[in-house]
Amino acid sequence: MQRNLVTSVLLYESIRTTKKRAEVVRPIVEKIITTAKTKDPRNAIRAINAFVVDKNACRKVMELLKDRYSKRTSGFTRMTALGLRQGDGAKMVTLELIDSGVGGNSSSTEEVKTVKKVEKAKKIPAKKSSSSPS
Repeated sequence: MQRNLVTSVLLYESIRTTKKRAEVVRPIVEKIITTAKTKDPRNAIRAINAFVVDKNACRKVMELLKDRYSKRTSGFTRMTALGLRQGDGAKMVTLELIDSGVGGNSSSTEEVKTVKKVEKAKKIPAKKSSSSPS
């Protein structure tokens, strides 16, 4: 089950699961992305295939995710609480990769900072009405 969840996170970049399962899978996903970044490609592929079930997930890590997280040292995933499951009351979370564009609020912090700077610079004073009452 762990291998399937890890593969799903890497392929779809976002999964909905219980909190306990996400806590188990999260460090594995982090380790896989770090391995892809630090090891040479041949050894990285071998290490990734030890956990990943689908060859497309390994390819995605090596081609896309490795470059996406090249400047980030850690913290590639985010857990967002969803509430309780209807049937048994288990705590549900969304486990997603940061900067994936899949979630609603997954914009990078650098983009948010530049937008805020632009908004501050663009503050235009309100126009004064020069029309006199007749």
